[in-house]
Amino acid sequence: MSVDKSTKAARGSVQCDNSSFNLLKANDFVAENIRKKMAEQRIMLINITSSAGSGKTTLLQETAKRISDQVKMKVLVGDLETERDADRIKESGVEALQIVTGGICHLEAQMVWQAMEQIELDGVELLFIENVGNLVCPASFDLGEDYRVTLMATTEGDDKPKKYPRMFLTSDMMLVSKSDLLPYLPFSVEAVTKDARDVNAEIEVIQVSGLTGEGMDAWCEWLMNKVREKRVASETATI
Repeated sequence: MSVDKSTKAARGSVQCDNSSFNLLKANDFVAENIRKKMAEQRIMLINITSSAGSGKTTLLQETAKRISDQVKMKVLVGDLETERDADRIKESGVEALQIVTGGICHLEAQMVWQAMEQIELDGVELLFIENVGNLVCPASFDLGEDYRVTLMATTEGDDKPKKYPRMFLTSDMMLVSKSDLLPYLPFSVEAVTKDARDVNAEIEVIQVSGLTGEGMDAWCEWLMNKVREKRVASETATI
C-alpha cells in the first residue's frame, strides 16, 4: 500500500479529546506489534469490515471452499454476542475463533492480540479478521492488518462511501456484495464505485455474490497474489 493506515486515518479524522487520543495511540502500539508478528511468521492478515448483514461470513465460507486446499487459513470473528458466525465458518472446514466484544461495536488491536494467543499460527499463511458489523467505529482502529477489505452490499444503497468516508478511505478493497440482487434493487455499481474512488482513488473494486459465485474467482486470485507477495517479501527480508 502506498499510504499507510495511520496516515489515511489522520486524513479522515475529527478532533477528539485526550482520552480518545490515548486510546487510539495505545491501539496503534499493539497494532504495530501485530504487524511485526505477522511479518515474522509470514502471515497475510486481512481485516474484513462492513455494516451488519452485508455478507462477511458468507464471503469467508465461500472463500474457504475455494482456496483452503491451496493455503492454510484461519479466521478470527468479532461479534457483540454468540459464536454463530464462527460456527458457520468451521462448517467450511476452517478453524475459527469467536471474539465476543460484549457490546463494543468494533474490534481493537488488544482483542486481536489476545485471540492470536489462543490459536496455533504455525504454518498459517492467511489470517482473516471478520470485524463487528459497523461502518463507523471499526474504521478508526488499526488491527495490524496488511489489507482492509470493506463489503458494500447492494441491499444497503449506493450512497455509503461518502456518508461513511473514513471506512472507505482506510480500505484497500471494496467488494460490492450480493450482486445477484442487482436486477431487483435501485443500486448503481458505477455510482458507488465513483463515490468510493472520490474518497480513495486507490481503492480496488470487485462485484461478488456468495449465491451465484460471481466475482469469487477474481477475489480469490487477489488474495492468493497477496499471500505470494508477502511470502516473497518475507523471504527477501531474511536474506
